[in-house]
Amino acid sequence: MASLCLNSFSLSPSSHPKRLTHETSLSSSSSSSSNGNLATALKPIVVHGSPPTFVSAPARRIIAVGDLHGDLDQARSALEMAGVLSSDGEDLWTGGDSVLVQLGDVLDRGDDEIAILSLLRSLDIQAKAEGGAVFQVNGNHETMNVEGDFRYVEPGAFDECADFLEYLNEYGYDWEEAFAGWCSVSRRWKDEQKMSRNNWGPWNLVKRQKGVIARSVLFRPGGPLACELARHAVVLKVNDWIFCHGGLLPRHVAYGLERMNMEVSQWMKGLIDEDTSPHMPFIATKGYDSVVWNRLYSRDISDLEDFQISQINAILKETLQAVGAKGMVVGHTPQYSGANCEYNCSIWRIDVGMSSGVLNSRPEVLEIRDDKARVIRSKRDTFSELQMVDYL
Repeated sequence: MASLCLNSFSLSPSSHPKRLTHETSLSSSSSSSSNGNLATALKPIVVHGSPPTFVSAPARRIIAVGDLHGDLDQARSALEMAGVLSSDGEDLWTGGDSVLVQLGDVLDRGDDEIAILSLLRSLDIQAKAEGGAVFQVNGNHETMNVEGDFRYVEPGAFDECADFLEYLNEYGYDWEEAFAGWCSVSRRWKDEQKMSRNNWGPWNLVKRQKGVIARSVLFRPGGPLACELARHAVVLKVNDWIFCHGGLLPRHVAYGLERMNMEVSQWMKGLIDEDTSPHMPFIATKGYDSVVWNRLYSRDISDLEDFQISQINAILKETLQAVGAKGMVVGHTPQYSGANCEYNCSIWRIDVGMSSGVLNSRPEVLEIRDDKARVIRSKRDTFSELQMVDYL
């Protein structure tokens, strides 16, 4: 199966690591400042590791976006609100030399998962041309799908997989160009299908079966979308901040961040020898305290005893000290009160359940500028539970 990833698609050189650590320099820019004067040229973004593990992004504004779960409309709203996506429907990067980090769980619970992945890839290409960058980390739902666990896949997402595989065939499997263009193409395909849909559409079992098969082909280790996910880390350090889906622990740091990232990437590419290696990189992707599943830092403090709070705070401090970071940003656990920080704001929890498949809450993102973090919230009206009862 690995040959599907390595030989059947034209993947970029960066998707084939030659060693554990490498250094890549992204282009710098000399953009104009807000007052119209020419700003000093920034130092280039430097990326270490394959997948990226350590990123030096001098003087960059960093935007972190939490779980998106297949909701393209909400994803666009969050990115527009953050000032990195145009609001004209053309999906243009407007973030200049900013760095965008998406914290995983693009997959499951929504219909437009591949479209979101495609949008983020397109934005990364555009951002690099302006001295910025887009990074993604894999969450538990990405690793679940590569493992073949489709429990949380929506019917519309299976349909998207069938359409995407058909699209790849028509495109001649030119992966780089095809993948970046899927977001705009998928919109047109969906509109055309709505026009031609017959009464049996929702019950078309043959089409649904095709969708399940297509998803298995796309996401199995070595499959094209698994290889796309393999580009992404499970832990990413940008300047003095750690980004991961669930949470980093001292034992993860001791194991090695680049080592974890590379092992997960190799597994997703279908390159792990199952005779000598575990089926999945356990420390990163399996178990309640793995990087993508850990919820230790996301628990509501009001539910904890004082000694528990002290223990968690000590673990967090030890982790940050071991990796040389001042703060950690995580997703994974929906925060009903919105994005927030705890433990002297050394941990930021930014999964707000914005997908319509989760809480359908208003989008929120985290902005880090000059090492200071703040939450950016949309102005969309929200209803309290009482107001909703009155409205109904």
